[in-house]
Amino acid sequence: MKTVFEYTNINASDRLESLIEEKLSNLANKYPFILRGDIFLKKENRSDKTGHLCSIRISAPGSRLFASSDESSFEEAIAETIRDLNDQLEKRKEKMSTH
Repeated sequence: MKTVFEYTNINASDRLESLIEEKLSNLANKYPFILRGDIFLKKENRSDKTGHLCSIRISAPGSRLFASSDESSFEEAIAETIRDLNDQLEKRKEKMSTH
């Protein structure tokens, strides 16, 4: 699976990239039909504790899947986004196996 990273208002981070690639590879092992992941990390200055946005777009057969979350840290945002994608991929897998 190919991964592409895009950063807004933060510098590129090898640590975050390796964390995301590890989690996406787990998804790719579970759902081998995943072709590509586009990852968008953005930092927004807010008065509350949130502002760490992680969005991931997955290319797979059918329409693309997308999930995004806004949390107090990038690690939390990544974990939440991956959970959302896992739910979407499970539904996609069920649709694919019924046809």
